[in-house]
Amino acid sequence: MSTPATTTASVFGSVHLGYVVIETNRFTDWRRFGTDAIGMHHDALSRDLMRFRLDDQECRFLLRRGPAEDVVATGWHIDDHTAFEQIEARIRAHGVPLTVGTDEEAALRGVERLLRFPGPKGITQEIYTTPVKSAEPLRMLASGFVTGDSGMGHIALTSTRPTQIRGYFNTVFDARLTDCIDETISGVKLKIRFLRVNERHHSVAVVGTRGLPIDPVRTRVQHLNIQAANLDDVAQSYQRVHELGFGMALSVGQHTNDKELSYYARTPSGFEWEMGWNPIAIDETTWEPATHQGISIWGHLPVGQTIVDKLNQFRLGARSLARPENTVPALSGAGIADD
Repeated sequence: MSTPATTTASVFGSVHLGYVVIETNRFTDWRRFGTDAIGMHHDALSRDLMRFRLDDQECRFLLRRGPAEDVVATGWHIDDHTAFEQIEARIRAHGVPLTVGTDEEAALRGVERLLRFPGPKGITQEIYTTPVKSAEPLRMLASGFVTGDSGMGHIALTSTRPTQIRGYFNTVFDARLTDCIDETISGVKLKIRFLRVNERHHSVAVVGTRGLPIDPVRTRVQHLNIQAANLDDVAQSYQRVHELGFGMALSVGQHTNDKELSYYARTPSGFEWEMGWNPIAIDETTWEPATHQGISIWGHLPVGQTIVDKLNQFRLGARSLARPENTVPALSGAGIADD
């Protein structure tokens, strides 16, 4: 039986990272981190719910009270109903269940309607077409953030099955491989794959350990990224992170592949937060994937890492051997090897 046309038409370029849902019990710390350190707009909805804004969209980060201390869902803005229905059709064609979000869930996320379905590493994937815009002026320390056609930034995952995660995002969103980085950290060889769904260099980065079947990161995401509009916003937020006592994972530096200048702070939930500026945009007519050696041209040096931190990281990695990583096989299939 042939596959319906709606499942095969490409949706590349019509998909943009729109919001992230975080579950945490550390509301006080997160509010200070998001507003006073990073510089975002904050809205308190209730004792158990709060949001951060980056622009006129009502919600870019939804924080709900709970024990996970992790990202639990990512929301993807789909340009139009045609592309939305194509994605819905291909997920159904692969036998994966979809759930319609309730009106309350949609309102909390600042969208008119949403569908959700399982994603890699237990991160629920959500799609929507129409964000709700807020008439309330932004109150934030940062001068602005880059969103728009590029989406709001990117997420990075560590994985023992990186080719399957690439297969998943290719199946669902027609993601393309932008490039790879080979890096060695604490004696562990890593290959990082960068996947794009629009002009942004990458919306998903997948960090795979080479020849070592462990995941050294406790959280589902290794880091989140947002893009500052101005270099001054990066420098000033870097200073505020230090002054407010939040942990710094990597100092200011510049990446080899997307040329983004950034630093990595540690969030109250434990995963990292990259504040970046001025990454390159991809020209689809000329771009060819390449492999770079090392993540940085300069900088991005570890801050305050001790031998105890390294031992704890390997302990977490050993623990990951006992919990199989879910890549949603119906959508990831056999995976996609590097080009």
